[in-house]
Amino acid sequence: MEAPGCRRPQLPILLLWVNGLMTLGFAGARQQTNLCNESLMLEKLPACGKSFEEMMKKVDSKKWCNLTEFIMYYDNFTQCTEREANNASCFWPNPLAEGFITGVHKQFFSNCTSEKVHWEDPPDEILVTLILIPVMLTCAMITLVVWCSKRNDIL
Repeated sequence: MEAPGCRRPQLPILLLWVNGLMTLGFAGARQQTNLCNESLMLEKLPACGKSFEEMMKKVDSKKWCNLTEFIMYYDNFTQCTEREANNASCFWPNPLAEGFITGVHKQFFSNCTSEKVHWEDPPDEILVTLILIPVMLTCAMITLVVWCSKRNDIL
């Protein structure tokens, strides 16, 4: 049986060994850093676009601006582009994938402009009324608070 003092010099070495294993990712498992294969991604993304185009043929072109009509198809398209980017070891979204997605948007949704509402001021009579009512109520409340604070013998 060893004396307790004999194990103490081995403890720092053991701690350094454990620290080394943890630094390497525990038991030597290392993360591999793969470079993005942009050409592979650009080769695979058109298949996603073609699939989305086939699904969009099922939707009346007059309803292409109504997202509820094709949200499932668009979700499949988004997942496909993400999957192909990840398969090529690229992050998603990246500038090349965004460029491809923008091209698909131009193809299908270029006529979907949002109608901007033109805001106008109300007529002067209504505007003055809407301004004066809160001002008068504020003055009345201040007057009431001051009057009540001077008459604290009643309260």
